[in-house]
Amino acid sequence: MTPPLRLYIAGTHSSGKTTLARRIEMELRATGTTVARTGGCAKRAAELGFPKMTRHTTQSTAWIINATSAATLEAELASDVVIVDRTPYDALAYYLAALQHRGERPDPEELSRLTGLAQLACAPAPAVFLATVLDPQLPLAAHPGKDPDWTDPAFRRGVDEQLHQLLNAHHVPHLQVPADAHAATVESAVQTITTQAAWSAA
Repeated sequence: MTPPLRLYIAGTHSSGKTTLARRIEMELRATGTTVARTGGCAKRAAELGFPKMTRHTTQSTAWIINATSAATLEAELASDVVIVDRTPYDALAYYLAALQHRGERPDPEELSRLTGLAQLACAPAPAVFLATVLDPQLPLAAHPGKDPDWTDPAFRRGVDEQLHQLLNAHHVPHLQVPADAHAATVESAVQTITTQAAWSAA
């Protein structure tokens, strides 16, 4: 039995992740591939009462990482490809950016535990990992009713910086996606996934 392929899409908010995920999903479906897309775990965490954005804690971060992992495993039961919109490393990046925003340092043991959770969640299946690169010159999309932290440029930039530092520090193979390269990335990702799927099935 061929294991499902995972496509992870990471990045700070309003950097084009969800649009990228939708375009790739549409292209894959056109090839007859069964695709599932996960997301919304951070929103669910906030609805449950966990702190968010600049108020993230170890508890909220652990919950999001575990919820993302569970949603991915569930989606794999009936799909050839699972697109993970917001990865476990995103949750870790938001946590570190929140601490930076508050002028706090992470507890080494807690950070090690959260990092281990993120690594474990991303480990089991063949994967393609995309990471959007923030272009601070592009205007932030309007989201009425969003948390004020959403439009804080320093926090948004901090998440982007923490994410890319994490991916590089932990040697996570990934493709950086600048704001002007989304179209080419869609084509490349679809080609990579279909090639991997064909190789796995052979």
